[in-house]
Amino acid sequence: MTHIDLTGKTILITGSAGFIGSNLVMELIRTQPDIRVIGIDNMSDYYDVRIKEWRQKEIDKLAEAAPCIKYTFIKCDISDSAAVDDIFAKYSPDIVVNLAAQAGVRYSIANPDATVSSNIIGFYNILEACRHSYDNGQKGVAHLVYASSSSIYGANKKVPYSTDDKTDTPVSLYAATKKSDELMAHAYSKLYNIPSTGLRFFTVYGPAGRPDMAYFSFTNKLIKGDKIQIFNYGNCRRDFTYVDDIVEGVKRVIQGAPEKSVGEDGLPIPPYAVYNIGNNSPENLLDFVDILQQELVRAGVLPADYDFDAHKELVPMQPGDIPVTFADTSALERDYGFKPGTPLREGLRRFAEWYKEFYQ
Repeated sequence: MTHIDLTGKTILITGSAGFIGSNLVMELIRTQPDIRVIGIDNMSDYYDVRIKEWRQKEIDKLAEAAPCIKYTFIKCDISDSAAVDDIFAKYSPDIVVNLAAQAGVRYSIANPDATVSSNIIGFYNILEACRHSYDNGQKGVAHLVYASSSSIYGANKKVPYSTDDKTDTPVSLYAATKKSDELMAHAYSKLYNIPSTGLRFFTVYGPAGRPDMAYFSFTNKLIKGDKIQIFNYGNCRRDFTYVDDIVEGVKRVIQGAPEKSVGEDGLPIPPYAVYNIGNNSPENLLDFVDILQQELVRAGVLPADYDFDAHKELVPMQPGDIPVTFADTSALERDYGFKPGTPLREGLRRFAEWYKEFYQ
């Protein structure tokens, strides 16, 4: 592994107004002296844009208070190759963190064009820009880190999921695009010696998250008095990972790139790696929603006498869903000395308090 000192480096983060991206930008501004952060996001209306705008304002406030940090935001869609190329040409990033993507398993079934445009074409544009960053003897991108997903494990029955497992049976288009990203990154690492690391995220949650995620959509429905549907009759288990843990993992990974080396054939051995980032402790969905409603009551989002049982409905599995996600994080712990550890109740408490402040 090659250590990268972030001092004086330019870091390009795509999806910078997104859930993980915005938190990563703020963490770097808070903790890393003398860096330049270039954030790009298309500010899509896939979900309530006000949340993205709120995140962006939080970033701007931090950046203004940290004069040693140079921060630039650019509204850009990574499926626009010319725009991506212009950004690389102007800023010559040392590290690229590709978090921009069209999220949503069920959304990918209903809107495949948007998913392919962002997750396949967009990521291809990032790979091409990284490739050409080495043109004419330039130093080029030292490390490409990109978001993959636990969804690529598909219908695998073996748990916990290991990065050594086969991932050839995706059960949604979203999962298939994330698997494709890993394959494309491997090819570019092999062909052009680009150090790249893929991160398989496991059910990320926390304040200012995505409204399409279960904990957020449950909250919205409970507020309205609607019933929430709990899939697989409540027998789903998810490896919920608090966003701060994800960000800490990403921050460590970007500073440790796969080492470049040459094989016996004289050709580059791909400087390529993939890791799981999850809690290594899956929670039953029924237990999860019980803790959620307790914390919503505690924060004053729901009244103390709220009849939770009257507002939940157990339903079958939905197309594209998987019954369990469970991360084997031993490789991440071994190579980067990191293992997520935020307790579920603590994370949901912070979400409930943010929700109260933002909406009520």
